Amino acid sequence: MPQAIRVAVANRPRLMRELVLETIIEQSDIEIVAEIQNEDEILGIVEGTHPDFLIITLDESNQRPQICDILLRRYPEMKILALAPERNCSIFFWASFDIHSNQVEASEAGILKTLRYKSEYVGG
Repeated sequence: MPQAIRVAVANRPRLMRELVLETIIEQSDIEIVAEIQNEDEILGIVEGTHPDFLIITLDESNQRPQICDILLRRYPEMKILALAPERNCSIFFWASFDIHSNQVEASEAGILKTLRYKSEYVGG
Protein backbone atom coordinates (compact mmCIF):
# COMPACT_ATOMS: atom_id res chain seq x y z
CA MET A 1 0.00 0.00 0.00
CA PRO A 2 1.46 3.42 -0.95
CA GLN A 3 2.34 5.85 1.81
CA ALA A 4 -0.45 8.27 2.68
CA ILE A 5 -0.23 11.89 1.58
CA ARG A 6 0.54 13.89 4.71
CA VAL A 7 -1.46 17.14 4.99
CA ALA A 8 -1.43 20.04 7.45
CA VAL A 9 -4.49 22.28 7.34
CA ALA A 10 -4.13 25.90 8.43
CA ASN A 11 -6.83 27.89 6.76
CA ARG A 12 -8.96 30.45 8.46
CA PRO A 13 -11.62 31.06 9.51
CA ARG A 14 -12.37 27.99 11.62
CA LEU A 15 -15.44 27.08 9.57
CA MET A 16 -13.40 27.00 6.37
CA ARG A 17 -10.74 24.86 8.04
CA GLU A 18 -13.43 22.44 9.23
CA LEU A 19 -14.92 22.21 5.73
CA VAL A 20 -11.51 21.43 4.26
CA LEU A 21 -10.89 18.80 6.93
CA GLU A 22 -14.32 17.27 6.30
CA THR A 23 -13.54 17.09 2.58
CA ILE A 24 -10.34 15.11 3.00
CA ILE A 25 -10.69 13.23 6.31
CA GLU A 26 -12.47 10.25 4.74
CA GLN A 27 -9.85 9.75 2.05
CA SER A 28 -7.87 6.58 2.75
CA ASP A 29 -4.77 7.86 0.95
CA ILE A 30 -4.60 11.17 2.87
CA GLU A 31 -3.45 11.60 6.47
CA ILE A 32 -4.12 14.82 8.38
CA VAL A 33 -0.92 15.41 10.37
CA ALA A 34 -1.91 18.79 11.82
CA GLU A 35 -4.78 21.20 12.18
CA ILE A 36 -3.23 24.62 12.72
CA GLN A 37 -5.55 27.12 14.34
CA ASN A 38 -3.11 29.99 14.76
CA GLU A 39 -1.17 31.14 11.68
CA ASP A 40 1.78 32.09 13.90
CA GLU A 41 2.26 28.37 14.58
CA ILE A 42 2.52 27.26 10.94
CA LEU A 43 6.31 27.30 10.70
CA GLY A 44 6.85 25.38 13.94
CA ILE A 45 4.21 22.78 13.17
CA VAL A 46 5.50 22.23 9.64
CA GLU A 47 9.00 21.78 11.08
CA GLY A 48 7.66 19.17 13.48
CA THR A 49 5.32 17.26 11.16
CA HIS A 50 6.93 17.55 7.69
CA PRO A 51 3.68 17.41 5.70
CA ASP A 52 3.62 16.74 1.96
CA PHE A 53 0.98 19.47 1.58
CA LEU A 54 0.03 22.54 3.56
CA ILE A 55 -3.40 24.05 3.00
CA ILE A 56 -3.62 27.76 3.87
CA THR A 57 -5.82 30.77 3.23
CA LEU A 58 -5.28 32.84 0.11
CA ASP A 59 -5.54 36.53 0.94
CA GLU A 60 -7.62 39.00 -1.02
CA SER A 61 -4.78 40.07 -3.28
CA ASN A 62 -4.33 36.54 -4.69
CA GLN A 63 -0.60 37.07 -4.23
CA ARG A 64 1.66 34.35 -2.91
CA PRO A 65 1.57 34.51 0.90
CA GLN A 66 4.97 35.31 2.42
CA ILE A 67 4.89 32.08 4.43
CA CYS A 68 5.11 30.19 1.11
CA ASP A 69 8.53 31.64 0.35
CA ILE A 70 9.84 30.83 3.81
CA LEU A 71 8.51 27.28 3.83
CA LEU A 72 9.35 26.35 0.26
CA ARG A 73 12.95 27.47 0.73
CA ARG A 74 13.25 25.27 3.81
CA TYR A 75 11.11 22.40 2.53
CA PRO A 76 11.24 22.44 -1.28
CA GLU A 77 9.60 19.02 -1.46
CA MET A 78 6.43 20.33 0.25
CA LYS A 79 3.55 21.76 -1.73
CA ILE A 80 1.15 24.48 -0.64
CA LEU A 81 -2.50 24.88 -1.62
CA ALA A 82 -3.93 28.33 -0.87
CA LEU A 83 -7.72 28.58 -0.88
CA ALA A 84 -10.15 31.49 -1.12
CA PRO A 85 -13.50 29.73 -1.60
CA GLU A 86 -15.52 32.90 -1.06
CA ARG A 87 -13.97 34.11 -4.33
CA ASN A 88 -13.96 30.64 -5.92
CA CYS A 89 -10.18 30.82 -6.17
CA SER A 90 -7.32 28.54 -5.23
CA ILE A 91 -3.63 28.57 -6.11
CA PHE A 92 -1.11 25.73 -5.90
CA PHE A 93 2.49 26.64 -4.99
CA TRP A 94 5.56 24.43 -5.23
CA ALA A 95 9.30 24.88 -5.48
CA SER A 96 11.37 23.81 -8.42
CA PHE A 97 14.77 24.52 -9.80
CA ASP A 98 16.06 24.82 -13.31
CA ILE A 99 19.15 23.15 -14.61
CA HIS A 100 21.16 25.54 -16.79
CA SER A 101 23.95 24.85 -19.19
CA ASN A 102 26.45 26.87 -21.13
CA GLN A 103 29.07 25.92 -23.67
CA VAL A 104 32.58 25.95 -22.23
CA GLU A 105 35.74 26.08 -24.24
CA ALA A 106 37.32 22.60 -24.03
CA SER A 107 40.68 23.81 -22.80
CA GLU A 108 42.59 24.59 -19.64
CA ALA A 109 41.58 28.25 -20.02
CA GLY A 110 37.92 27.28 -20.45
CA ILE A 111 37.96 25.13 -17.33
CA LEU A 112 39.66 27.83 -15.25
CA LYS A 113 37.35 30.54 -16.53
CA THR A 114 34.31 28.43 -15.63
CA LEU A 115 35.60 27.76 -12.13
CA ARG A 116 36.45 31.40 -11.50
CA TYR A 117 33.25 32.88 -12.91
CA LYS A 118 30.74 30.26 -11.83
CA SER A 119 28.31 32.91 -10.57
CA GLU A 120 27.69 33.93 -14.18
CA TYR A 121 26.31 30.47 -14.80
CA VAL A 122 24.12 30.27 -11.72
CA GLY A 123 22.34 33.55 -12.15
CA GLY A 124 24.78 35.77 -10.21
